[in-house]
Amino acid sequence: MQERIFFSRLAEEEFPESSILDISSEGKVLIISDLHMGTGTRDDLYHNGEMLTCVLEEYYFKNGWILVLNGDIEDLQRFPLDQIREKWASLYSVFNMFSRENRFYKIIGNHDDQLNHKRNHSQYPLHNVIKIITGTVPAYVYHGHQLSNIYRRFNWLMGFGVRYILKPFGIKNMTDSRSPLKRFHIEKKAYSFSLKNHCLSIIGHTHRPLFESLGRFDYIKFEIERLCRDYPASSGENRNRIENEVIALREELGKLKRKEKRDVLRQSLYGDELPVPCLFNSGCILGKKGFNAIEMTNEDIALVYWFTEGKSKKFVTRGGYDIAGIKGRPYKRAVLNHNRLDYVLSRIKLLGNSH
Repeated sequence: MQERIFFSRLAEEEFPESSILDISSEGKVLIISDLHMGTGTRDDLYHNGEMLTCVLEEYYFKNGWILVLNGDIEDLQRFPLDQIREKWASLYSVFNMFSRENRFYKIIGNHDDQLNHKRNHSQYPLHNVIKIITGTVPAYVYHGHQLSNIYRRFNWLMGFGVRYILKPFGIKNMTDSRSPLKRFHIEKKAYSFSLKNHCLSIIGHTHRPLFESLGRFDYIKFEIERLCRDYPASSGENRNRIENEVIALREELGKLKRKEKRDVLRQSLYGDELPVPCLFNSGCILGKKGFNAIEMTNEDIALVYWFTEGKSKKFVTRGGYDIAGIKGRPYKRAVLNHNRLDYVLSRIKLLGNSH
């Protein structure tokens, strides 16, 4: 029932003005999620915190981007808010820079929903959902935990267990991000809503980057097939590049096979049909070698990957992706996938009609 209410509110024509972001005439939006900011002790942001702070200030703020934080920014299930703010004061100062120029939106997730409580007063306005008006296709940005019955009903109890049982003993939190089956069911619900309403859903929560409804596993298979088609007509350096790219992608595919459960990998968000490109996920900031994000304008959408020079995953540097950096800094940005929104919308309308 609560899930249906949540989706019905998304589909309503009337939406709170404070939760609407209109970029139909101009504007560039960065969407990131799942920072899980802590206090330095088993802090999930430890590996990428310095890079994230620099990238937000030097690349996105200075170039006029709007920042949308899509849930689980502070890990209040494990750490007190005042200690988190003290530890990550430099990152909060960057948030403040965006906020002062009205280029900042903060969405609640399951790990930071305690910000709605008086004792953890948020210094920023909070949202459950942000609606982005692109002028082409509407996009709804929400964390995604709203689609899980257990998080809607027992998040307070899970938070108690994380802080007072799992954390003291160093036990990893068994969230949806660690369960392929739970990830699949949450993503499928968001996919079904977007398919029905001819819109985009941009979620976080599961920590799995998605572009046009494809996870990394499915995308790699399509990419290998494309490269094999290009190979016969290639020659010289281009042929060597394709060979190296296929090798790197096959290695990545093997790692994913070992990581995920086989029964889940056999399933698909779109059953036996062609994938409808209506679901996106910005991933998370917790990777040891870099982090993912979604970039969006009124014309296009992209999945990007930020990493430290010399420390990226092999498939990024071998894959022929568009890579650029910040002058004087070791941080690099790779565009993993990109498409125009009018093309995305046309595929949603044409392919979605068959479901």
